[in-house]
Amino acid sequence: MSDDTIRLVTIGRILRRRWRLLAVLTVLGALVGYGGSLLFPPSYTTSTSVLLPGVWQDRELLTQAEIATSSVVVDRAAAALNWPGIGGSKLQDRVSASAADGNIIKISGTAETPERAQQLSDQVAHQFVAFAARVAGDSTAPEAAQPEALRQLVVQASRRITDLAAAVDPGQTVESVQTRTELEKLRTTLQDAIKKLDQVDPAANKANMVVMGSAARPTGEAPPTRTQLVAAGALLFLLLAVVGHLTAARASRRLRTGPEIASALGSALLGTVDVPGERAVRRSRGRGPRALAGRLLGTDVRWDVPPPQASGDEAGRQLRYRRVCSRIREQLPSTRPLLVVVPDGDEPARRAAGQLAAEASDDPPLRVVEVPAERPLLPDREDESGALIVLSPGSRTAAELAGLAEACADGGHELVGVVVAGPVRARPARSADHAPAGAVPVSVGGDGPGRGAG
Repeated sequence: MSDDTIRLVTIGRILRRRWRLLAVLTVLGALVGYGGSLLFPPSYTTSTSVLLPGVWQDRELLTQAEIATSSVVVDRAAAALNWPGIGGSKLQDRVSASAADGNIIKISGTAETPERAQQLSDQVAHQFVAFAARVAGDSTAPEAAQPEALRQLVVQASRRITDLAAAVDPGQTVESVQTRTELEKLRTTLQDAIKKLDQVDPAANKANMVVMGSAARPTGEAPPTRTQLVAAGALLFLLLAVVGHLTAARASRRLRTGPEIASALGSALLGTVDVPGERAVRRSRGRGPRALAGRLLGTDVRWDVPPPQASGDEAGRQLRYRRVCSRIREQLPSTRPLLVVVPDGDEPARRAAGQLAAEASDDPPLRVVEVPAERPLLPDREDESGALIVLSPGSRTAAELAGLAEACADGGHELVGVVVAGPVRARPARSADHAPAGAVPVSVGGDGPGRGAG
């Protein structure tokens, strides 16, 4: 798994084999999200729109949005609302403003109740309009306080110039021409002044902001709601559980091939045998609270190994066991007992050891012992001719296998070989009429007669 690419089939294998643990963690995450929702009271948000007449640039609209949430406007709104224990500094984080299309400033307010959210949004909008009008009024020059009166004066001056031009000597003398020319220049200057005065009006209209109605009373909570927090907690814990499984699998140092296992033990690989069955083979037989919790949560089932492949028929499996027994006899021509070492909790290895003991038929006699993989301890050598280790692939790390080899050496047992027991998926049994040619029926017991006490 450490070198494999993470695929969807890997995620599906986690969900299928660890669904109980994932369900418990998902419920736990939902409870954590619910507890978090109790720490954050529900809030409600609504908004009010303010129309800005005239021509505005985008930068000017952004400036007005900043003014709407400034401390001056918010402090005035807090003073007008007069909520106990809530000043302008606390309301600053509850108010926001943004520039929308059509010269509209959208002011939003958030509070713990729908009524207060509506009041806050409306009050900030009114204070913003009042403050903008005051700023525009203070910035107006005294001579431009009455633009309509100035326009009337300019019109009157233009009429007076017309009368003067008509009263000038209509002759073509130099003085009369110069006088008429100066009057026309003055008329042109006054007309330009009228045009500039007309251009002043849109800027003056900018101060005439309009609040476009009262804010709507919110009917739902502002995110994140309690439901969203519960769902987020459940999803977060589920994702963390899946990522944790993938991380643990990638960091795993369990050996999965026969040559790797034999190399870690420093011995020869005598063969690989098949152990039919999936659930019965791969579930732990341990006792105690930890083992019980593992069975309830499904953690006693290995998920990081691929599904067992379909095996051949019974005759093919028996042939593998016979070949292993033949290699054992070649290694140990004597008839003294052979110690078969099985790591505790390795159910496929335990069943394979019993099958080997039954197949050997005391030639040589096999004595099966189970030892803990964490701190293995073997009995001292008596009349055994050596030790044979049987284990399933992907069950132990190189350090644990080295510990097994050291335990054999400490007990005086010479390690003669390794047998790898791979779980397979048994095919449906065939009837005697459809048995393959050359198949020899063999009676096999799960815990063979050759098994002895450790």
